[in-house]
Amino acid sequence: MKLKNKVAVVTGGARDIGRAVCVKLAEEGAKVVVNYFDDEADRDHTLEAVKGVGGEAIAVYADVTKQQDIDNMVAKTKEAFGDKIDILVNVAGGLFARKTIEEVDEDFYNLVMNVNFRSAVFVTKAFKPMMGKGGTIINFASQAGRDGGGPGAFLYAASKGAVSTFTRGLAKELGPQGIRVNALNPGMIATKFHDDFTKDQVRVNVANATPLRREGTATEVADLVAYLASDEASFLTGNNVDINGGLAFS
Repeated sequence: MKLKNKVAVVTGGARDIGRAVCVKLAEEGAKVVVNYFDDEADRDHTLEAVKGVGGEAIAVYADVTKQQDIDNMVAKTKEAFGDKIDILVNVAGGLFARKTIEEVDEDFYNLVMNVNFRSAVFVTKAFKPMMGKGGTIINFASQAGRDGGGPGAFLYAASKGAVSTFTRGLAKELGPQGIRVNALNPGMIATKFHDDFTKDQVRVNVANATPLRREGTATEVADLVAYLASDEASFLTGNNVDINGGLAFS
């Protein structure tokens, strides 16, 4: 219970890694705001999973690319848990499609950059006034932000590279206020993301090239989030932490 009585907000919290993060934080004692977007069944499953570990959570709909929805999420958080949060985890993101530079148009560019990068900036801006000394922000970048991503993922990779740099800069800005900012760079994690956008044989090849010879799990990523959110990581800020089974080293 290393997060007992803390309040956490998790964007993209209704499924896959986001769900695992919500459940893990609740298991460690945090009260959790589960942001969801398009699937009420996923939302309900996450709330049931949090309840199953003895946790407390609310679910709040928000398109985190829209300021009005972000503001509503802030209001719902205050209504449920008060004017202070301790943990913000910016999980929301997506690849949406694999496209070459010739195939990318302005609408697709805006979609990818807004969901992956703009959301992290403006959700953080909205919730930062609710954070004090000891607060922590955890962003989700990607191994793709370091190596450029797979075929057709250059724009996704660029958006995640922006998250990495945002994390470093914000850590400098907020450090004097006692707020830590870190990011995760997941590699191949077994989620719907890769079910939708990565061919089975590619996944097998990546797993075989990984020193641990497998994909990671959402639970393993959530365990790292809980560590970074805890006082055990009190001198860690500005880091982009790799979690990829040894496929790429810092």
